Amino acid sequence: MSLVLGKIHYWLYNKIQWFEAIEEDIILWAGENGLPVREWTEEINDRFGHPTYGKPLENEIDTSNIHGWLQQKIQSAELRQADLITRILNHDKSHMDELIKIYSDQGGKAASEYGVCVDSAEDIFQALNNYLLEGMPCDRVMEVVSSNINEVVWQRSACLHKPYWDRVRGDVKYFYSLREAWISSFVEMLNHDFRYKRNQDGTCSIFKI
Repeated sequence: MSLVLGKIHYWLYNKIQWFEAIEEDIILWAGENGLPVREWTEEINDRFGHPTYGKPLENEIDTSNIHGWLQQKIQSAELRQADLITRILNHDKSHMDELIKIYSDQGGKAASEYGVCVDSAEDIFQALNNYLLEGMPCDRVMEVVSSNINEVVWQRSACLHKPYWDRVRGDVKYFYSLREAWISSFVEMLNHDFRYKRNQDGTCSIFKI
């Protein structure tokens, strides 16, 4: 029996496509800098599946298996990006600086296109959840520790990304460094009065300066 697509499915698909937009920018940068990215992406896509290429969800999804189809798209996107970044850094570790810039630029772009006024830490955290890809909604990875208008503190209940990076023999620490650049840029662009930081106890915060 076919199932009906709901807002949550479009919401998750949009997060997948934002994640893939970073992949697209990395591929463009790699090509402009003489890396064999065409060969790499052919191998990666053959192994892990192709991106969505911005196609409408309703034209692509298997409505008889909505949850499974979306889960597979997340896994495919995570594996492609982990493999691509690992290949780039294996080629030259100094490329990390450029990758950080790509992530930071994407975070700023997402914030500039958000289109909703945010004036509290709680609003910004909610906006962040509209973009960060952390598995399926039922995974509930980002657990809020404390929350008020001036600061939100959260922790990860699990790391969903390490298995993907392990599979391509990469180091997930690079992913977290890159994503923190994305989050910092997103938060600051969304509201210049707020900042993001990772705390010594492993929690993360969005706070008013």
